[in-house]
Formats: sequence, structure tokens, C-alpha cells
Amino acid sequence: MSTPLAIPSATVGTPDATVATRKVRSTESGRTQGRRSRRVWSVVAVLVAIAWVFPIYWMINSALLPLNKLQGTRPTFLPLGGTLANVREVLKDPTFWDATKISLVVVVIVLVAALIFAFLAALAVSRFRFRGRKSFILTILVVQMIPAEGLFISQYRMLDSWNLVNTAIGLSIVYTAAILPFTIWMLRGFVAGVPIELEEAAMVDGLSRTAAFFRITFPLLAPGLVAAGVYAFLQAWNEYTLALVVMTDPKQHTLPLWLQGLVQTNRATDWGVVMAGSALIAVPVIIFFLFVQNKMTSGLVAGAVKG
Repeated sequence: MSTPLAIPSATVGTPDATVATRKVRSTESGRTQGRRSRRVWSVVAVLVAIAWVFPIYWMINSALLPLNKLQGTRPTFLPLGGTLANVREVLKDPTFWDATKISLVVVVIVLVAALIFAFLAALAVSRFRFRGRKSFILTILVVQMIPAEGLFISQYRMLDSWNLVNTAIGLSIVYTAAILPFTIWMLRGFVAGVPIELEEAAMVDGLSRTAAFFRITFPLLAPGLVAAGVYAFLQAWNEYTLALVVMTDPKQHTLPLWLQGLVQTNRATDWGVVMAGSALIAVPVIIFFLFVQNKMTSGLVAGAVKG
């Protein structure tokens, strides 16, 4: 009786086992490299975040230190034994409150005017076809490429002829003109991203064109209006160069101009007061931005890709 030929067990399935082993090793190696890559990018992100936050921290830290520590040879990284005297000095300054009132008036005017005009213009170029539409859109793009400094002389002469130099209304006009091109382009993307068929369907159900727009389309444009409003607010609140040209009267200074006036040229500057003023100006903006940053970010991205 013949005995069946025995096949060595080591040779059974050897090619498949080898391939499987290589795949497992390759997968584990890829996962290891992926984890290392994520760790490296996480460290880079943390360093970038620290570099971004440090100037803000240094401003607040300096605002809480007395002048002798600020002028010392060794930097003080922690405001141990700090004081609020610098903050109280700013709050007691009547010119600070005058500048705050002017800045608030300018911001409110710019915010309302920019949103109204930009929204109507974006609605026109997105919903209607009229002669000169493409030229208008091209003009918006070209205006954004013009350096702001190149318009200072003409803007000043225009406001001077209207007797609007050193007035909140005059400064609001030039701010609105500077902000409008970008806000129009941003809102155009939002309006174009809302299908007009939604309004038509509402009109079929019995709504008028105006009612269909305000009930159906307008709520969908709220994120875009929020993003445009935040942009207009930040630009009008922090702008310096245009205000320097238009508001030549010290009694009509906005907050950035008031802050620049704290830096003395003929005597030593009290940097503690300067930093306290900077913190009082910047902290409300930072808090406001933290509340709306999600809507602003989504609005900027959506407005850039829609339409």
C-alpha cells in the first residue's frame, strides 16, 4: 500500500502569508508615520498660536505693570504685584471718552450704510441682467486693487469742498467707500448661492415678490450679512491712515488717533498708559470677534466659493 506524498507545512500558503505580512507591516508603518506627522504639525500649530497670542498677552501684561518695571533692563513676563493705575489713568482721561464716542458714531454709520448699499448692489448684480452689469463687476474688482494711499489727496479735497473735514459723517463716507467693494463681492456670492426657484415657488403659493424675498431668501442670507457686518466693523474701528488725513482736529480724533497721541515726542512716554489704552481698545474687539468668529469664517469661505 502506497503512502501519500506529504507536503511540508512550511511551504503551504507561503506566498500569501508573505504578502499579508508585508501589508500589515506597511499599514503599521503608515500609521506610525501618520502619528508622527500629526504630532509635528500639532507642535507647529501650538508654536504659531503662541507667536500669535504673545503680543496680546504682552500688551495686557505691560498695562498692569508700573513704569519702573517697564523701563527695567530685565523683562517682566508675569504681572506679579501689578497695578490698575494705568487703566484708571486712561479712564480718567476725558479725551478717551470723546474719541470713543466719535469711533462709535463712525462705526454705526459705516456698518448701516455698508450693509444697505452692499446688499442692494449684490442683489442687483446677482438677480438681474442689465446693461453694464459686467462692467460694474469688473469695476468692483479694479477698485480693490487701487492702493488706499493713492486716493488720500482726492478724498481730502472732496470732503473739504463739502465742509466735511473733521466730521464723523465725512470720515464715514470715505470708510464706506473703501469697504463697499469687498462687501459687495462677498454678499454677491451669498445671493447667487440662494436659488431663485425658492422665491418662485413661494410666489406660486400666493406670496408677492417682496414677501417671498423677505420670508424665504432674506433669512438664508443672514450669515453673509453677519460676515460683511463684522468685516465693516473691524475695518472702521481699527482704521488709522484715513482718519489721520481726515480728522486733523485733535478734538475729533478717533480711538487709534487718540492712542497715537499718547506717544510723546519731546518727553518720555508712559508706556504703561499706552498699553492700557491699547488693551481697552482691543479687548472689546477681541471679545466681539470671539462671539462671531464661526459665522464670520463660514461666511467668508462660502462667499468666496458660491456664485
